[in-house]
Parts: sequence; structure tokens; C-alpha cells
Amino acid sequence: MHAVRYELIKEDPKTKARRGRLITPHGVIETPVFMPVGTAATVKAMRPEQVKELGAGIILSNTYHLYLRPGHELVREAGGLHRFMNWDGAILTDSGGFQVFSLGDLRKITEEGVKFRSHIDGSSHFFTPEKSMEVQNALGSDIIMAFDECAPYPADWHYVKNSLERTTRWLTRCKAAHKDIERQSLFGIMQGGMYKDLRRLSAEQIVEMDLPGYAIGGLSVGEPKELMYEIMDDCVDYLPREKARYLMGVGSPDCLFEGVERGIDMFDCVLPTRIARNGLALTSHGKVSIKNAVHEHDFGPLDPECDCYTCRNYSRAYLRHLFKANEILSSMLLTNHNLYYLVHLMGDIRKAIEEDRFSELKKEFYEKFGPY
Repeated sequence: MHAVRYELIKEDPKTKARRGRLITPHGVIETPVFMPVGTAATVKAMRPEQVKELGAGIILSNTYHLYLRPGHELVREAGGLHRFMNWDGAILTDSGGFQVFSLGDLRKITEEGVKFRSHIDGSSHFFTPEKSMEVQNALGSDIIMAFDECAPYPADWHYVKNSLERTTRWLTRCKAAHKDIERQSLFGIMQGGMYKDLRRLSAEQIVEMDLPGYAIGGLSVGEPKELMYEIMDDCVDYLPREKARYLMGVGSPDCLFEGVERGIDMFDCVLPTRIARNGLALTSHGKVSIKNAVHEHDFGPLDPECDCYTCRNYSRAYLRHLFKANEILSSMLLTNHNLYYLVHLMGDIRKAIEEDRFSELKKEFYEKFGPY
């Protein structure tokens, strides 16, 4: 029995959207779900208790960053990531692959693994599938991701084919090296770039491993959204119906709707926390840049349709003042709102799927929110 398992509850009659739940050692996660990102064992500008209060039951942390600082052995010594960061919900850790490959000239790929230099101090490191498993086993997250190569965009067909086949070989090594199968579940990652035939090939190879969940990687890496949606159209058809499906690194409101419509169960993205620190809010009527002068004398809430802590207690004028004054509270309040907005948007989506009105909700969303 896997530590994490997926239960399918209902499928939308008009689309591929589906309602399910993810049973983990640290709670049941209703899906489709958006996972806030806590890169370095913290969701930036939020206390763990606040993240839980706004309705999030699972967060994502980053293997690469925690390996470099404070080090996985220290986290193990602290009793694992849950205890270290005082989070009693579920945690998914990515493998470090995407971060390592995004280092560009600071890394070199071989069959054995990837040699890279730390972005912090320039020190040299070597990451292998086995090392990724060792680090994630030490962190103790509920879901651990396979070490993969995320092909850049654009990339030619032959490069992407070689890359995805290396990812498959690395997944075999990850599965062999994964030590704590009773507490942690390993998810595989489909690669294949922007080539539908390679996406199918990658899926066929990783599905043979019979893992509890599968991710779609290598999207939202610079390609136009239309192309991303076109590739996503078929991806879930190559994956098992009874297993969790996770679209990595995607989380703008429009992409959440498009992903759910195509059968995705899990999403994560730094977007809501990052844009909050830059004064940008997601609201029921589109994006709001709080730095704009139009808000200087606006004593109404950020989003009249939102009942988050920020919208119940603070005005646009005050939020603009905080941002202009470079006050830390600006990041805290806007992050709280943005995460609340996305977590509750996913709740609305789940309810709509249950009531066979997902397509109607999507149409309403685009009419109010507009293009992202």
C-alpha cells in the first residue's frame, strides 16, 4: 500500500475535469487543489498557522534550496520538515531538478547526474537521483518527486527525446533508492517538451513503474499559453485514470481553470506570493496593482467579494500606503489575500464539478476576471 493514494469521486460530464481526494499521512486533501509554495521551509510572509487558516492542507517545499541551506541532515535532526517548520499538514517536495537545470552555465549534465555550483556561494555539488531521494527521505515530506531533466523551450525533437529517456532511467534509479515507502510516496514526472509523440512516449515509460501519482513537467517554461494548453490537451489521456495528476509550476487563475478542464488534480506556483510582494493582487474582477494612484483615496476593500482577513480589515488606500512605504505588512496582507483567493477559487471549482456546472463557472470567471 502506498503512503499516499488518490480516490476519484466524480467526473464532469462535459469536460475532463474531476473531483477527488488525496489521502496522505498528514491529512486528506480535496482535489483539484492549489498548493502554496514554501520554497525554503516557509511560505513567504506567512506563518504556518495562517496558511492553514486560509484553507490550505498541503504545501510544496524545495529540495534544492533546503539541501543547500540549512542542509537536509539538520532537518532530519530536527525531526523532519513538518516538525522543523511547525506544519502539520501534508508536504510535497520537488526533486531539485528544475532548479538545478535552471542554473544554466552553472551546471553540467551527465548520465550519472548533474554537477552544479550553488547560487548562494558558488560551491560545487553533484546531484544524482540517489542523492535527491536521500535528501527528500531526510526531509520526510509526504510526496517526493523523481529527479528529472526539465528540457528548455525551445528544444529540438532529438534533444527532448534523449532528455526524457534519461529522465525515465533516473526514475528507475529513484524508485530503487527510495527508502521510506511507508511514509512517503514517489511521483514520476512526464517530460517530452512541446512534442505530443514524446509526451506519449514518456508517459508509457513512467506509467510502467506503477507509482501512486504522476506529474506533467516541462510546461510553463517560456512557451505561449496556447501551446501549453495544446500539449496539455492529450497529456492526461496518457496517464492512469485512478492515479493523481499534478501539473508542476502552474498557478495563475486562468491556468487553474484550463488545467482542471483537462483533468489535472494538483497545481503549485510561486505566482500568488511573488506578485503579492510586488504589490499585485488577484481579485474576483481581475488583477489589481495596489501601487497605482487610483487607490490613494479608495477606502473600500481590495475585493468586495472576498472575506479574507485582509479584505475584512484593510482598505486599498492603506494597502497602497504600506506598499509605497516599503512596509513588511504590505507583503503579509497581500500574500494572505492572494493565497486565500486561489485556495477558495479551487473550492468553488470542486463544488462546481460536484454540481455539474464547471463549464458555467469557467465562463463566469472569464467574464469577470478577464485574461490574465
